[in-house]
Amino acid sequence: MPTTLRPWTQLTTGRPTALEQPVAAERVAQELARLLRCERAVLAPSTLHLYLDLFYMLASDHIAIYADAGSYPIARWGIERVAAKGVRTATFRMHDPAALEFVLRQDRGAEYRPVVVSDGVYPGTGRTAPLADYLTLIRERSGYLVVDDTQALGILGEDPEQDAPYGRGGGGTPAWQGIEAPELIIGSSLAKGLGVPLAVIAGNARVISKFEDRSATRIHCSPPSFAVISATQQALAINDAQGDYLRSRLAKLVWHFKDGLRQIGLLAWGGLFPVQTLRAISGVDPELLYRSLLSFGVRAALHRTQNAPYAALSFLITTLHTRSDIDRCMDALQQTCALVRHEYEQEALTR
Repeated sequence: MPTTLRPWTQLTTGRPTALEQPVAAERVAQELARLLRCERAVLAPSTLHLYLDLFYMLASDHIAIYADAGSYPIARWGIERVAAKGVRTATFRMHDPAALEFVLRQDRGAEYRPVVVSDGVYPGTGRTAPLADYLTLIRERSGYLVVDDTQALGILGEDPEQDAPYGRGGGGTPAWQGIEAPELIIGSSLAKGLGVPLAVIAGNARVISKFEDRSATRIHCSPPSFAVISATQQALAINDAQGDYLRSRLAKLVWHFKDGLRQIGLLAWGGLFPVQTLRAISGVDPELLYRSLLSFGVRAALHRTQNAPYAALSFLITTLHTRSDIDRCMDALQQTCALVRHEYEQEALTR
């Protein structure tokens, strides 16, 4: 497997995407359509470009948008754009088909065409969205299901089983759940699972052709650079040749991480997904723990959790990590938790 990218003579065509689409970009889009098990796909520099255009295009119909509460902010920004123009929008409880059915029933008299928006995987829990249930609810109303599958593309794939818990191929959540449907529109960044700063939108040929025709960012913005396209070709080649092996290795690293946590008396949310979020630790401030871990050379992600006032600490496990890296992380966690608890107890005594 070559370790260098295919060469390029210029970074960009210097023209908007609508005027000139690099031939290599069209080939990459076809490969991604096959990976995602969709009829057609189109590339974009980012998911922000995609969602600004997608919801604006769909708004030409008499639609209402129903967003799963776990949806990623970038998709929400695209929704906010059309909401400002009067499109009906609503949010329903995360991964709850009954809650979606309730809001759809409320709008039945208005005869909106529903557009349901959901992430494929919520990284905070590692759980996949109930896409089949969502499809059942919108199909009878001639709607669309828009899935932001950024977290799962390159990780999850078809036919999951005990020796391949992430499945095979890396085609994302719909593939993992065995779902193909003309109502399905997949928007995804390749930056997470495939490591490339590029986005793709895929779906049935009619919808994607309409997206191409009406996309404003394809008129006013440059296409993805030749460097990024070359990197995508390399990433897809690695996925074809080694992807299933790498996914198997990643699953074993996650198991090792979770087992290490149990041995030191800690737990994490995330299932087998490679984003592991520590559950609350009595007497340990996550922000202090984060800073203490940095002093041990361990970098985690400090962030706010959905619908929670406190910070959380997440660990992102990749195929570049080793079991030794995980073991060092466990040692650092055990020591830093003890230090932070001691500081907390000393501070409490002086109050």
